[in-house]
Amino acid sequence: MTTNDDLSVLNEKPFSTAVEKFEKLLIQTDRAFLIGAGCSKCAGLPLTHRLTEISTESDKLDKSSKEILSDIKGLFGNGKDAQIEDFLSELVDMLAIAERRVEREASQKKVLIGGKLYSAKQLRTAAHQIKQSISKAFEGDVGVKTHRAFVRAVHRPVRVGKAVPRPIVDYLVLNYDKLIEDALGLERIPYSDGIDGGVTGWWSPDTFDRDNLEARVFKLHGSVDWYEAAKDSCPRRIAPNLKLEEMQDKRILIWPASTKYREAQLDPFAQLAERARRVIRPSPGSQRVLVICGYSFRDAHINIEIDKALRDSVGNLTVIVFSSEDEPVGQLKGWNEAVEIRDQVLIFAKRGFFHGDESNCSAQDLPWWKFENFVRLLGGER
Repeated sequence: MTTNDDLSVLNEKPFSTAVEKFEKLLIQTDRAFLIGAGCSKCAGLPLTHRLTEISTESDKLDKSSKEILSDIKGLFGNGKDAQIEDFLSELVDMLAIAERRVEREASQKKVLIGGKLYSAKQLRTAAHQIKQSISKAFEGDVGVKTHRAFVRAVHRPVRVGKAVPRPIVDYLVLNYDKLIEDALGLERIPYSDGIDGGVTGWWSPDTFDRDNLEARVFKLHGSVDWYEAAKDSCPRRIAPNLKLEEMQDKRILIWPASTKYREAQLDPFAQLAERARRVIRPSPGSQRVLVICGYSFRDAHINIEIDKALRDSVGNLTVIVFSSEDEPVGQLKGWNEAVEIRDQVLIFAKRGFFHGDESNCSAQDLPWWKFENFVRLLGGER
């Protein structure tokens, strides 16, 4: 463990006081967690920058798909921090346009990208192959030790030796990997991710409402072990050794796109988005805390939903953010400066703690910005 992981600095004021605020909030209120890509790095999985490199160079892409991906990258030019999810989102938006043109029998059914025309079929194939390349990047051994410690800390009894009933913990997961689900399973914590069955299963959102659950996992962008069959957009989980005739054309069901074109009532992603909205909106007379880890605030739709929930909650929603930025920037800076909601947002940044009028800066990195160190704090270590 490096000196940057030494938690002793957090025993000194004002940062010890900040940690005490965090601990008190988690004990006293209902809890939900928003988990981003930064939480998977400690398990050996690539962050989005590296994922972009791996995916764009993947042997899963044929010549046409590589050309399409290259042309889409060209549309971003020297855009700041553009990555594979941005490219895939752009592609999915263009596919929606092409499919609408085909459906309406337009005279020009193809879509122009980088000076070349592409058909809906070419775009669909490219999207499928890019998803395959993303999925392949998550193959191989991963470490689940930190995530097991995380869910143990979240679900441990409030008092040692005494089981105290607590509300279900909701996990809003933006990652495609299965680390949270695997950790919950290994720790024997009853949960639902919307898939009924076992190794092979089917989409059944009613499972989120089952009795005796201790956790719900909402995979807002899908999962590497979710597939869709032809003419069925709902997720299936298929055992890897099964060869099924009806699943010969199975496609990985991940969906980072911002497009509106999949917002049909029965679409799984629309259902997950609606569930997420309910999670971050406390019921009347109750308090809820949303803890955000490993998220870079790049998803405008999620940012808007959290912002609206904060403003609508009349002070009943508290957002706690662990950020790798030195200080509040972008969305976090906006919340920290918004007089009407700033007291509801606690920002544990790399170089300070910011809450309402309180601004405590540090000359050195504070270890809490790393997910593995956040887990140590959650477990009571300091």
